[in-house]
Amino acid sequence: MDKRVKDSYSEQVQVLTQANINGYNRLFGGQLMEWIDIVAAVVARRHSGRNVTTAVVDTLTFQAPARANDTIIICGYVTYVSRTSMEVCTKTYVENLNGSRQLINTAYLVMVALDENENPTAVPRLILETEEEKAEWAAAEKRSLLRKQRRKEHY
Repeated sequence: MDKRVKDSYSEQVQVLTQANINGYNRLFGGQLMEWIDIVAAVVARRHSGRNVTTAVVDTLTFQAPARANDTIIICGYVTYVSRTSMEVCTKTYVENLNGSRQLINTAYLVMVALDENENPTAVPRLILETEEEKAEWAAAEKRSLLRKQRRKEHY
C-alpha cells in the first residue's frame, strides 16, 4: 500500500543536559548524529513497516549551536523512495521558550528496509500531495543520482 509523507512524519524532543554538552558548552555533534539516526529509523520503519538499517548519511549540515538547557526538536520525513530504500530528511531546531524555532541542522539519510532474513526488501511508493513534497522529491532524485555516481567512482 502506498503511503503519504505525513504517514511517517516523526518528531523527537530533547532538553539538553550537561551529559550532552562538550567543553565549549555546546551540544556534542556526535550526540545529535545519534538522535538524527534514531529519528530517521523511526520514519523509515513507519513508512516501510519493516526493520531498517542506515545505508548513507548523505548530508549533515551544522548551521548553529545548541546549548545547555535548550529544547531540541528533530523532525523527520520521507523525501524519496526507490525499490528498497528511502531517503529521510531530518531538520533539527532549537525551540525558544516563546515557541519560536531556529534551524540548527539539516541531514539526509538513506535507510534500507530489511526482510526477516535481513535482506533488502521492497518499500511502499510515496504519495506526493503538496508542491513542497514534489520539490523535495525532485531534489532527492538528484541526490540519489549523485550517490550512484560516487559509488561507481569508489568501487
